[in-house]
Order: sequence, then C-alpha cells, then structure tokens
Amino acid sequence: MPKANGNPWTVLGSKPIYENPWIRVVEHDVLNPRGKPGIYGVVGIKSIATGVVPIHDDGHITLVGQYRFPLGIYSWEIPEGGGKADEDPLVSIQRELVEETGLTARNWRHIQTMHLSNSITDEVAHLFLAWGLEQGTAMPEDTEELEIRRVPFTVAFEMAMRGDMTDAMTVAALLKTRHLAREGVLPPDVARLIL
Repeated sequence: MPKANGNPWTVLGSKPIYENPWIRVVEHDVLNPRGKPGIYGVVGIKSIATGVVPIHDDGHITLVGQYRFPLGIYSWEIPEGGGKADEDPLVSIQRELVEETGLTARNWRHIQTMHLSNSITDEVAHLFLAWGLEQGTAMPEDTEELEIRRVPFTVAFEMAMRGDMTDAMTVAALLKTRHLAREGVLPPDVARLIL
C-alpha cells in the first residue's frame, strides 16, 4: 500500500464559477505537484448518493431503467437516489426505494461507501443490501420516468460483467454483494439467493 503523503497541490485562490440547487463548480488557481501554475475545477455535489440491491426471497433483484440525460443513454441500475448531505444515508435510500419501486425492506446492511469520479467531484455514495421485501405502491418524482424489472441476481451480475450495465454504483454494489456472499459474511439464507 503506497504511503499517503498529504496534499501536493498548493491552492493560491478559489472562485465560484456556477451554482444551482444540486451542484456548485469552483475553479482553484493552483501550483501543481511539480510547482507549475494551473487551474483545477471541482464539481461539488450538494447531496449524498445512495443505492440498494433489493433481493427478493426468490433470488431476484429489482432493477430500475431510466434515461440518463448527461450520457444520452438508457440505463438499467439498482434503485438509487440522493439525499441531503446531513441526512442518514439509510433514511435516504429507504425513501428512494419506496419512491422508485414501492418496495420496503425489513433488513438492511450497509455494504460500501465510495467516491464517484473523484478526479473532478467530491460526490460520496453509500451502498446497501436489503432483504425481507414487501411490495407497495411506487411514487416516482416528476423528473423520473422509470421502468421496473425483476431479474435473478446472477443475471444482473452477468449483465454488469458484460458491460450491459455501466452505472458505477450498480456495478460496485453487485460485485460487493457477491463478494460478501462468497466470503460467508451475509446470513446463509441471503447468501444462497446470491450464489
């Protein structure tokens, strides 16, 4: 493991460039690690990102399909959403799971915290596994046009490994879930649904 040497960048000044309710862009005048002047733009995300692998008693998981505006593509993903920066990530994803799919879960496990696109943003994501699911009514937001699909965990995992699903939180959550099942960390009745 490489030794952490601290921040090799020198910040000479910072100025806000753009802000809306979801993001802020700040440009920093810097000296790079070699001492040369330059700029470094950082996109600050005003919310936390959350995602969940909801696994049903038959070994299927619920996926959400939606058009992703920045990429111009349709994407299949685990249920995901954002929450206030000071909100408990579990509360945030429980709300998002109901909104997007109508599902509630009796059991939750935090499986991963990760930084998304950490060369340009400060976005933090929290991933969960949920089981003991009950179906209710979905209540998507006005900005969401969603399609819901249930597929076996093994099928979703293979979709991610083939590159058919490219969302970072989805790929990471499926990999981590399978790893936890193989390592015997999950309850046996949950692990058997995954393997």
